Amino acid sequence: MLRLVPEDTKIDFVGKRWWAFGFTLFLMVVTVISLFISGLNLGIDFKGGILVEAKAPHVIDVGVLRSDLTALHLGEVMLQSFDDGTGVMIRLQRQEGGEEEQQRAVQLVREKMGQGYDYRRVEVVGPTVGRELFHAGLMATFFAVLAIGAYVAMRFEWQFGIAIFLATLHDVLVTIGLYSVLQLDFNLTSVAALLTLAGYSTNDTVVVFDRIREMLRRQKTDDLSKTINMAVNQTLSRTVMTGVTTMIALLPLLVFGGETLWNFSLALCWGITVGTFSSVYVAASMLLYMPPLRRVEQGKLAKKTA
Repeated sequence: MLRLVPEDTKIDFVGKRWWAFGFTLFLMVVTVISLFISGLNLGIDFKGGILVEAKAPHVIDVGVLRSDLTALHLGEVMLQSFDDGTGVMIRLQRQEGGEEEQQRAVQLVREKMGQGYDYRRVEVVGPTVGRELFHAGLMATFFAVLAIGAYVAMRFEWQFGIAIFLATLHDVLVTIGLYSVLQLDFNLTSVAALLTLAGYSTNDTVVVFDRIREMLRRQKTDDLSKTINMAVNQTLSRTVMTGVTTMIALLPLLVFGGETLWNFSLALCWGITVGTFSSVYVAASMLLYMPPLRRVEQGKLAKKTA
């Protein structure tokens, strides 16, 4: 059997929690400072821009078309194919100036693409709509994390719900910080990456919490630190294996996926690394600073026995 982590580890995760909390605080401070100074490099979806949807009687070589349109020096260009490669969605950043400049950019795109295309849709997205999409995307991410915490609180106990909400929110915010520090394009694909990361981080943490709950029901010791260490060590192999296999799937997208998938893949790779760290070191240790869990579990068992 392949094992990346020894079967019987005895790492003192709780004892190292202050180092973990310090590193977490450092990441959060860097995120806040970067967002305050640099902000986010909003993409076309959120800044507004030009949208062109075209159809061709043949399969479109998206790579060649992207190079041709980039050579026009119209700023950021995003392409997405559909209909088995015969359709293409082109997004250009909003041009400096008024409506004439936007129409001029559309005309340059049409001339560069040449004859034979059926233009299904040409739209100019204003900055007001872009700001609305930006706010809606952030709110959707926040409420998704909040809903995850509420669900875990109902399925486990409220202490677990608060811990997983804070840990998942931390992972999402630190990933937003990556976009800000590196000035990566933040667009609707980035929101999809954040939502994917929230689900992944929750899955990792729930496995650890489920083992803690199971051990609280079986163990007679009142030492929660010992219970947390045992639970994290017992699930460590699974946690690491899940992270590594996910990384194996993401690395080809990061290396060979091209410009379109690079930001998405990089954000997920970073988020999975941070999420694994928070699941192992941060989330479980938060339970030490909440009301005791054992009384709740014993009360449930007493009711079931009665």
